Amino acid sequence: MVNLEYLLQEIKIKSMLLKNRVVMPPMGTGLGRKDGTVSEATLAYFKRRVESGAGLYITEISSVHPRGSVSPSALRIYDDSYIDGLSQLANITHQAGSKIAIQLHHAGRESFYQLNRGQAMAPSAIPSYVFGGSPQAMSREEIQEVVQAFGSAARRAVEAGFDAVELHAAHGYLLQQFLSIHSNQREDEYGGSMENRARFILECIQEVRAQVGPDFPISLRISAEEVIKNGYSIEEMQGIVPEFVKAGVDIIHASFGTHGSPGGIIQAPIEYEQGFNVHLARKIKEKVDIPVIGVGRFSDPVIMNEAIKRGDADLIAVGRQHLADPDFLKNAQAGHPERTFYCLACNQGCIERLIYEAKPVRCAINPETGQELYYPSQPAAKKRQVWIIGGGPAGLTAAAEAARLGHQVTLLEKEEQLGGQVLIAAKAPYKDAYADWIQKLKDKALRYGAIIRTGMEVNERVILEGRPEVVILATGARQLIPELEGMGLPSVVDAWSILRGERAVGENAVVVGAGLTGMETADYMIQQGVKSLVLVDKLPKSPINPLTAHGNMLNYRFKKAGGKFMFNTQLSEIKENSVVLLQDGQSHLLSPVDQVVIAVGAQAENTLEPFLLRSGIEYYVVGDAAGPRRIIEAVEEGARAAWNISS
Repeated sequence: MVNLEYLLQEIKIKSMLLKNRVVMPPMGTGLGRKDGTVSEATLAYFKRRVESGAGLYITEISSVHPRGSVSPSALRIYDDSYIDGLSQLANITHQAGSKIAIQLHHAGRESFYQLNRGQAMAPSAIPSYVFGGSPQAMSREEIQEVVQAFGSAARRAVEAGFDAVELHAAHGYLLQQFLSIHSNQREDEYGGSMENRARFILECIQEVRAQVGPDFPISLRISAEEVIKNGYSIEEMQGIVPEFVKAGVDIIHASFGTHGSPGGIIQAPIEYEQGFNVHLARKIKEKVDIPVIGVGRFSDPVIMNEAIKRGDADLIAVGRQHLADPDFLKNAQAGHPERTFYCLACNQGCIERLIYEAKPVRCAINPETGQELYYPSQPAAKKRQVWIIGGGPAGLTAAAEAARLGHQVTLLEKEEQLGGQVLIAAKAPYKDAYADWIQKLKDKALRYGAIIRTGMEVNERVILEGRPEVVILATGARQLIPELEGMGLPSVVDAWSILRGERAVGENAVVVGAGLTGMETADYMIQQGVKSLVLVDKLPKSPINPLTAHGNMLNYRFKKAGGKFMFNTQLSEIKENSVVLLQDGQSHLLSPVDQVVIAVGAQAENTLEPFLLRSGIEYYVVGDAAGPRRIIEAVEEGARAAWNISS
């Protein structure tokens, strides 16, 4: 049994008694209706989250003002008509024996939706960090209108049955915009000194307190440190936090950074250790005598327990882990932590999908997240004999899901090890957790009764002899190797061979291909001590978005090591100790080069599909076998194939 003595302690905050110290913080879902009301998908998503057994759940952002919504589907609380829908979230949480707060929010200038409509407002008419557009500077009358809106929203939260409210004064949204000199250059009583810049937040707190009464808990989510050049420091925040408490705050939720902070730090990638930011909560605790919530990529309850034991924080916020596996706390309490799928901090489904694709929330490793209405929880009506050919992420997910639904599952993998390209990617720096995820997928499939055979090449004859009722083709992809003069030289190697450790890293290397495989191979080569490294790609810029958390870290380490990018560039010829590159129509000789690493992409490996099409066997093609995929697409396709097997 895992010792979680401190994490599982009760804590009373005003009228609210929490059964433990675990908090699910606000996370955007994009699941609301286009009018900002709670949808069936929102309710199903939230119902699954509250099964984790956390003490406190805080809803996703809920707009207090018509000009404050980040998007049409973001939840709203600026009118009494929203109360009934929001009350359903409170009821679901109470039925699970937990407490719920609603986060009161105004986007200010950080909303593409409002900027595009010409409705974005902010303390000053300074362009958005993220979207570039300029908001309208707020008048004193508009400031007071928004102050009143926060108070009215809090009153509605009480009527809807919530146990607390949280004001969002972090991450570059309106309340923090007043606090930051980067967004507030007012010359009236709301600008200038830190005390003046905090005035708007203080007035919002005071109005909320006036509306909810003396015993109703109020939380304030802050960025304890701005994490941006010339931004405010933790020491400055320590000086102003006691004023927030005097104004009526009962909980400080100590987050950090803004959406303009380098490298998407507020959605920290896997490079950061669990609890890396909890020291800021401890510094806030030094100045106030109310509970403080610590944050920082937490996923393991043991590490959370230690943070509370040390006195770093009173409660721990656990965000993305609630998406990756809501059963993490129950598994630990039951003595089965090995069954928990720990968040990979990849941000593919929870952050990048919402921000860059404008699509509802998913989780790269948990296909149930965001699809709770479609996720089959009951065994299949008819059990089928299912073969899964290929043991990468799509195949293993399909095996685990089909076996969970009661089908007779056999997974056949031609290699001796499972995992496909993920097992190769796990060799890159900081990505050991990916190999652990593959092992847990395997264990889950076996636990539900799947049969797994490795070193098994499947051809048409094997399928005819085995006579499966359903085949899920998850045979992955093979590397693309260009046909160029000099490709047969011993200095030429493919990226997978480097990552597998089959070939030693050279001293002066060229990596061809700046996609994820190329960048992570370069990262590995830097770790192995390569002396000079040039990364070549025919595209005008890297396909890896440097604004994403992991992309930023890859770019940072590459540049810090002295790596050089050459875009609009193609490999033309490979020689004994040099390469010929074609950049913008000009030929360049690069020397010395003792290693050329090919990372130009992969091609689907699905040679069995024509046979399956002719055979009449029910079949599905998933993952890289259908075309190059990220983990999130591979996992969802594998799961959906299992869910869709005909009865």
